[in-house]
Amino acid sequence: MQSSADFPTTRGAQLMQTLAKHFGHKIPVEIADDRAVISFDFGDALAETTEAGLRLQVTGKDAEAVRKLADVVESHLLRFAHREEPKPLEWTRPA
Repeated sequence: MQSSADFPTTRGAQLMQTLAKHFGHKIPVEIADDRAVISFDFGDALAETTEAGLRLQVTGKDAEAVRKLADVVESHLLRFAHREEPKPLEWTRPA
């Protein structure tokens, strides 16, 4: 199962790096130029820069894992982007 959300920002690359480095202290993280894959025990999170900001996608084995991944990634992103006064993300599942 998957869910995704977009975070509008001019600091997409910086926030992606911050997320990757933060989680990389404890769990596996793969960083490429414009994307980072964060591998949790219960699924994966992808953070990818876009022209409009940052796109997040979480993938887990079931709805509970997807919800947990979304909560963890979102809470950290909103904390790291606090200067932008971010609003909660709107997560969507593919059709």
